Amino acid sequence: MSVTLHEKRILITREESQAKEFSEKVIQYGGKPVEIPLLKISCKDDPENKQLLQKLHHYKWIFFTSANGVACFFQLISQYSWLHKVLENTRFATVGHKTARILESYGYKSDFIPSVYNADAMAREFTDHHTVMDEPLLIVRGNKSREVLPDWFTKHKIGYETIEVYETIYNSRVKDELNQLLNNNNMDFITFTSPSAVEAFIEMSGSHILKNQVYVCIGTTTKQRALELGIKNTIAPELFTIDGMLKRMSDYIAGKG
Repeated sequence: MSVTLHEKRILITREESQAKEFSEKVIQYGGKPVEIPLLKISCKDDPENKQLLQKLHHYKWIFFTSANGVACFFQLISQYSWLHKVLENTRFATVGHKTARILESYGYKSDFIPSVYNADAMAREFTDHHTVMDEPLLIVRGNKSREVLPDWFTKHKIGYETIEVYETIYNSRVKDELNQLLNNNNMDFITFTSPSAVEAFIEMSGSHILKNQVYVCIGTTTKQRALELGIKNTIAPELFTIDGMLKRMSDYIAGKG
């Protein structure tokens, strides 16, 4: 991938523990990253989660729509180590290759990855290629996850349950820093890697949308949320990954639209 960022200043808004990889790639390709993490991710547990984990052997498929979901799911599993063996016959669906790689780091292989890295394609392509028997599916999610998979499975009369393993909240401590940066108006690109990041940006900036600013969204779902909230000057990559975002910015700088 030929990517050159020409010392452009790029605002990275993703959660702090995930921002480092993004920043390193920006530096690698000649850009200048500025990290202001708008979100905080924390794993969660409650009695309902424990009950679901105790019957993991009932689920033929487990769906992960984010890397956070994988990490927090296995964090919970580690609290009940005797449950690991019940995953031996489980099949896994992941929303993209990054989520699949995180799953592999825990010793499990993804059996299904959609061609487009979002929940809409995941739902549609899964039912196109797999026959689901009577066993319910398990959807691993966060508190701000969209209802795409539950709605799709309900529509197609596929049994499922959900487990909420992480919580996304706004990182309000960076509000002043964000607004000072926006007032200085010296960013070349502002990046969003989730609809939640867009929502946090609007909430903390008081809808301070810069008309001449270029906003880079990781995919169509995030871009659609940005448009809904009044952010018009958006671009998105063909491949919904950080590398795709970097290439899209490079192409934009080069005048390729």
